[in-house]
Amino acid sequence: MSSTSEITQQPWNKSVDEILARAEVDSGRGLDNHEVTKRHEQYGPNRLRESTSRPSWHILLDQLKSVVVILLLSASLAAALFERMIEALAIAAAIVVNTIIGFAMEFRATRAMEALQRISESTVRVRRDGEDKEISANELVPGDIVLLEAGDMIAADLRLLEANSLQCDEAALTGESVAADKNIDAIADEDVALGDRSNMVYKGTAVTQGSGHGVVVATAMQTEIGHVSQLVEKAEQSITPLEKRLNALGHRLVWLTLGIAVIVAGSGYVAGKDLVVMLETAIALAIAAVPEGLPVVATLALAQGMRRMARRNAVVKRLSAVETLGAADLIFTDKTGTLTENHITLARLALERGTLRLEDDSGFSLDDEPLKPDDTPELRAALEVGALCNNASFEDDSAVGDPTEVAFLEAASGVNIARSALLDEQPEVREESFDHAVKMMATFHERDGRYRVAVKGAPEAVIDCCTQVLTADGEQPLDDEARQRWRERGDELAGDGLRMLVLAQKTVDDQQAEPYEELTLVALAGLYDPPRKGISETIATCQKAGIRIVMGTGDHPATAAAIAAEIGLRHSDRPPVIASELKDLKYISEDECRELLENSVFSRISPEQKLDLIGLFQKAGHVVGMTGDGVNDAPGLKKADIGIAMGQRGTEVAREAADMVLKDDNFATIVVAIEHGRTIFNNIRRFIIYLLSGNLGEIMAISAAALVAAHLPMLPLQILYINFVSDVMPALALGLNRSEKRVMQQPPRETGESILLGRHWVAIGGYAALIAAAVLGVFALALLWLAMSSSQAVTLSFLTFGFARLWHVFNMRNTASPMFVNEVTTNHYVWISIIVGILLLLAATYIPLLASVLSVHAPDATGWLLIISFSLLPLIVVQLMKLAGIGWEAAKYTDK
Repeated sequence: MSSTSEITQQPWNKSVDEILARAEVDSGRGLDNHEVTKRHEQYGPNRLRESTSRPSWHILLDQLKSVVVILLLSASLAAALFERMIEALAIAAAIVVNTIIGFAMEFRATRAMEALQRISESTVRVRRDGEDKEISANELVPGDIVLLEAGDMIAADLRLLEANSLQCDEAALTGESVAADKNIDAIADEDVALGDRSNMVYKGTAVTQGSGHGVVVATAMQTEIGHVSQLVEKAEQSITPLEKRLNALGHRLVWLTLGIAVIVAGSGYVAGKDLVVMLETAIALAIAAVPEGLPVVATLALAQGMRRMARRNAVVKRLSAVETLGAADLIFTDKTGTLTENHITLARLALERGTLRLEDDSGFSLDDEPLKPDDTPELRAALEVGALCNNASFEDDSAVGDPTEVAFLEAASGVNIARSALLDEQPEVREESFDHAVKMMATFHERDGRYRVAVKGAPEAVIDCCTQVLTADGEQPLDDEARQRWRERGDELAGDGLRMLVLAQKTVDDQQAEPYEELTLVALAGLYDPPRKGISETIATCQKAGIRIVMGTGDHPATAAAIAAEIGLRHSDRPPVIASELKDLKYISEDECRELLENSVFSRISPEQKLDLIGLFQKAGHVVGMTGDGVNDAPGLKKADIGIAMGQRGTEVAREAADMVLKDDNFATIVVAIEHGRTIFNNIRRFIIYLLSGNLGEIMAISAAALVAAHLPMLPLQILYINFVSDVMPALALGLNRSEKRVMQQPPRETGESILLGRHWVAIGGYAALIAAAVLGVFALALLWLAMSSSQAVTLSFLTFGFARLWHVFNMRNTASPMFVNEVTTNHYVWISIIVGILLLLAATYIPLLASVLSVHAPDATGWLLIISFSLLPLIVVQLMKLAGIGWEAAKYTDK
């Protein structure tokens, strides 16, 4: 084979035959498997230079940049200055522990995000060994024949061999916003600018219109985009609005408590109290203020939630999309393949002589009498037109291409009419790709020295272009009255839920003839795509969750109405809006807009109208999710609050524009994603309340003791031990709660809603007061009633606080949940964290070295009785309040 430099050297300057000779490939057969293997070994995978993952040392270094670490480091230095070396070293050890925990969590989250980025791999259609097949874009090699159609992302640099109304968006490479027209003519100028190479298409650009095929002339770093760009580091995790709010919350709490610490310590010192004691108090308050696990637990909860979504076929591409999912209250969805099975079959063929049914076993029949194509010229003509005006392939029961086109090939194949055999007899010489503006597609085929034009398209478009109709006796004139009868036949079939297309043809002498004039109507084709199993229940779930479903489809109004009624879509009793008859949506009045948005079914809708409707719904205050699959859906997917692309039938352009990709193209997966989005937000809210209530309880207990000049109930090192060792694991466990059964019975979260609402702050204050009261209560009893030494009393309050924090995790259930079997008690991570927490507290008590560092003295039986009793008090009080219906909620549930 020629070297890469020979193929890539000015391929636009070479003719089609010359470039194929250089690539040593036959465009009709493509490369064989042996040659593909050989070239893959020579050129390697078709990937830009691998971006390095975010290095471990970088993640580790980031842990030392936080306000938490700076605050602790300052406390350690202050302790060292006053010659309290044990405290100084212990705080330094706490910094190490905090760094290790933060590193472990962020490392796992970062690697999880990198794994998610690798889930969705782009594919291309190639011709190899004479067959059209779909392969990974990474497997392309120079010399491959790549097939192109609207919506494809170009995976390598190609020299075009065929271009049918082909246009490409090359903005990613040239900056030009207008799509570039493409052809196959060689360009004489050797130094032509990149944007003027009309016979070339480049990796990273997109096909916006038309179809064609080309030969790969460069892959990987040899492509133009490989020459001019470096792959951006993708492993670096983006900061979501939620994470920003969490970081800001943590910082505010730190500075607020520092202020309290300065005031308490300063007032004590002014009042004549010992400076060292006041310093110890300030350090204790500062440490108590640190919300250690807040950002990292949030990141891990988001990443783990996204992994769970990916396992349920919803690949979320952006972390920020997770929090938006919980607020979505309207989904603008298409019909085919999302609400329906996307297994389309040709169910009816309406000919002049009558409407034929297609039965799986017996073929076509009219009034229960079987018909054969050889005996029915109109039937043969219809099947041939459907097979010729087609870009799909169907060989040995294996189909590649648009499901609608595959349905025509399957129907033809069932009566021994093969597209490949037809093309051998009637080779295709021209294609007019489907155009949304005219709603038709045409192909030209050479036959007997003339050209057969095969056309398919929407009934209202094709019927208007027909002047004749094919009958058993040949072609007959078609007048206005006859056209109206055909339209009525189409409406009647569409009312049965069938998607209607018209098949037409004509014969011309000129290959460049106008394709859509003076056509002969051959048949009305009724295609059936059954609703997905369980879609009615899914829509009912959405409606119960306060999520409105709006269906927008290009289908006939009667088809849209029939499907909407079948699946139980709300407002399906209203006639569908025929979008093609609407005036420009940018100029409608407020009253017209309000009335329009009350509809839930829009038929004959264009991508531009989808975009306008999404804007109107957003302007009305909705958080909109939109599904899309085509290149023309990309603007709408970007404009929607949540862009949802189809992973199976969706174009690369749509997937690139979307926030989320459905690997199974199933509407129910969207509902699963929303459920997970709501659960993740609720879980984050839970562990924030858990962490903050515990920290505030520490602050209350220490401040109260300091203000009355009492001994501190807990020492700085003890607080560090609980905060860094015991607290993070229960918080992490709460962040991994699975979805509650009632999560889809709550209304969507308001956009811009704070992480913590007023009721949550009241709950935090109440929980903190209970925990502080328990700690101070046991401390006072130990000193005043049991006459213990201050070190023994501190041990009791330290252990009481530690166990109270562990039991406190059970207070995080929703008030409406059962006491013993709920979202917290069924989370096995919670039980693991409690067991580990108990072991760590026992280790602090009975391991001599650790006990000595923490100044802990093993309690006697009476001491343990007080510890267990007082640590359980906050749990008992809160559970009694929840039984009485008093408590906070992560979310408000409805009774619908």
